[in-house]
Amino acid sequence: MPLFSETVSATILEPLPFVEWQQRPAWPAVSLANTDPVEDLAPHVGRLRLIVLNFPKFSDGRAYSQARLLRGRLGYTGELRATGGVLQDQLPFMLRCGFDSFESDQKGFEEALAKARTLFSVVYQPAEDDRATASLLRLSRRNVHPAV
Repeated sequence: MPLFSETVSATILEPLPFVEWQQRPAWPAVSLANTDPVEDLAPHVGRLRLIVLNFPKFSDGRAYSQARLLRGRLGYTGELRATGGVLQDQLPFMLRCGFDSFESDQKGFEEALAKARTLFSVVYQPAEDDRATASLLRLSRRNVHPAV
């Protein structure tokens, strides 16, 4: 399956399935099913270079939650790859959750990735991309221009 990345240097490591990785936790790449416990990676996130999260079908969003936990709570800074049911119209949301590489057979995926970060000018929910939400932008405007 073709690999797409926002960065030039996507990691070319073979990730071990989580069960196998638990036997070899020094290995720098792991692949999680959406039912695997992300919290078990906490002591290892500093040395992991690649974590692959699986979308078994496009309508299953558990990997979004896993990504947010990895980036937000556990502080993972390595490559976070989405695989499985990865569709181009989900790219803006995947990017906001912290994914930075993707495996997809969908035609036009590369072009969609190039446009995904700028597709929406305003966001409504906080995420791992640190974009200011619409409510924070409104509040900051009020503080800059107080009502008379």
